Amino acid sequence: MSFTDQAWEIFEKSISDYHIKDDVDTPVDNPYKAESLERLLYAKNWIDTVQWHLEDIIRDENIDPTEALKIKRRIDSSNQQRTDLVEFIDSWFLNKYKDIAPNNDAKINSETPAWAVDRLSILALKVYHMSLEAHRESASMEHRQKCTEKLNVLLEQKKDLSEAINQLIFDIENGKVKMKVYKQMKMYNDETLNPVLYQNVKNG
Repeated sequence: MSFTDQAWEIFEKSISDYHIKDDVDTPVDNPYKAESLERLLYAKNWIDTVQWHLEDIIRDENIDPTEALKIKRRIDSSNQQRTDLVEFIDSWFLNKYKDIAPNNDAKINSETPAWAVDRLSILALKVYHMSLEAHRESASMEHRQKCTEKLNVLLEQKKDLSEAINQLIFDIENGKVKMKVYKQMKMYNDETLNPVLYQNVKNG
């Protein structure tokens, strides 16, 4: 089984497990062993799945503004957790391939393995929800047909992205691509870098 086939199975399990209760406050019950890549992938997709539904909730036109602000703060926190976990997955890959000496002509890919996996995780959610719409009996035939067409495009994207990720990992393993990771250094959550936050600290 390829790496992306394994990752997709884990993403599908995470999405399925979430939808047993379909509640953003459901605690994660990660079934994979500690420190394994499988556990990291499951945790990554669980964050994405919860955030997907938080994004749905906050778009309710009748939502109470106070509740909307709480959810917005929660989404901000979720984004930070997502970034931290992606970087942790990249650290896992860095450690796995630490003894591989890149070829003299090795290239640098514009995207690390974990950030490519991040896209695959989101794609699994798109496929799941578009499939629901494509088969929703209460929807019109026209709606289902349009969603089926979109689903087919998403499945083609899955095939292409999976192939690209597997090729990237193969090239890293064989010294054709050297893996280099830059921490994201997000500024909006840092009270020393975000002007609004550090002004609040100063004034407080």
